[in-house]
Amino acid sequence: MSAVEKQNRPERDGERQRREEGFGDEASLTAVRLSKHAQQAPTDYRRTPWYTKLTILVLVVIAVATALYAYREPLMARLNPPPPPVVDAKPPAVTVTPATTGAITEHAVVTGNLVAREEILVSPQIEGYAVDKIMVEEGDRVSEGQVLAELSTTTIDTSLAQNEAQTARAEAAIAQAESAIAEAKANQDQTTSAYARSKALVRTGNTTAEQLDQREAAAKMADARAAAAEHALTVAKADKKLADAQRSELMVRLEHTKVRAPAAGVISRRTARIGAIASASGDPLFRIIRDGDVELEADVPEATLARIRSGMAAEVTTAGRKEPFVARVRLVSPEVNSVTRLGRVRIAIDQAPGLTIGAFSRASVAVASRTGVLVPQSAVLYTEDGATVQIVHDGVVATTPVKLGLRTEKQAEVVEGVKAGDTVIATAGTFVRDGDKVSAVGGAGKAQPATESE
Repeated sequence: MSAVEKQNRPERDGERQRREEGFGDEASLTAVRLSKHAQQAPTDYRRTPWYTKLTILVLVVIAVATALYAYREPLMARLNPPPPPVVDAKPPAVTVTPATTGAITEHAVVTGNLVAREEILVSPQIEGYAVDKIMVEEGDRVSEGQVLAELSTTTIDTSLAQNEAQTARAEAAIAQAESAIAEAKANQDQTTSAYARSKALVRTGNTTAEQLDQREAAAKMADARAAAAEHALTVAKADKKLADAQRSELMVRLEHTKVRAPAAGVISRRTARIGAIASASGDPLFRIIRDGDVELEADVPEATLARIRSGMAAEVTTAGRKEPFVARVRLVSPEVNSVTRLGRVRIAIDQAPGLTIGAFSRASVAVASRTGVLVPQSAVLYTEDGATVQIVHDGVVATTPVKLGLRTEKQAEVVEGVKAGDTVIATAGTFVRDGDKVSAVGGAGKAQPATESE
């Protein structure tokens, strides 16, 4: 067989096989062969000898061991990472300040309203007259006796005119009575003389008894007329006095139509209105702050009230004003309300220009003052067991119980537990504890070495 025949023989065999099996192309025949090979594979694997399987397993184990040995260092480094490097931790910085010796004044803060120290109510002294004129307004400063308002005087003027007529009539009656008295006395003298002559003539027989009786009767009538004239003069004088008294009353009423200030001060309220009928039983026409004196009236808890005394210095601050007013405690009430447990305090303001009655104000009363060891109020830590202060000694925090004395908003007096010169943490807190190491920093932010306190 030639070489060409040998080369073409597989092709002829393949074509013959496709024709026998009924496949039209090479691809279909190849797919069928692969499917048959897959079905026969398990049978072929089961037919593999055991020593071949063992050889394959040993080779796989050797390959895995070789791979593990080659990568042993990276795997060990990942399973056992090295510990982090040790870095020396710097102690936390805290702001410290030295305890100092100085004067401290404790203040009690009270609040209340501004009131007049003495308020004068100005009401009309006569009633039933309309307000005719108003001379002042609220806020005006008035002097004692100054006219504030005037009431209508029409009725009083009419009464004064009538009184003048009565007075003139009384004066005329007095003049008439005096003339009658003079006439009666003259007639009395004449009849008395005639009666005396008749008595003498009767003794000598030159007149009759009847004529003597007539002269006697005439004398008695003259005496009666004289007495009547005297009584008429008395009545006329009494009428004159009555008219004068009525005039005095009318003049007083006329004066009372001018409403005057009883004392110097500032008008705090004006309720008078033009045309309104004045009444003493109604609201006062004016309210005056005597001498313009204003003070703070505050209700104080009984615990604070026990520490306040009359004469203590104070400062009063009002809304809208930054500078406080100089004041002093004028009055401390001896009574505490049994329901609210509050007592009343009056604080007089020395000079109070421009203050408004009823305005809310706050007063700071100096209740105690002395010299002692002082620390910032922020350096004191209050716990259930009492107050403590954190002292820095050689860079180590020591929490020390203290006994406090006087206190203000910014400072506190330490009676026991801290000495002057001790370095204390300016702002106490829980971020550092007893025994912690810290780096002390002064108030200006400059580091300071922690030294042992003397």
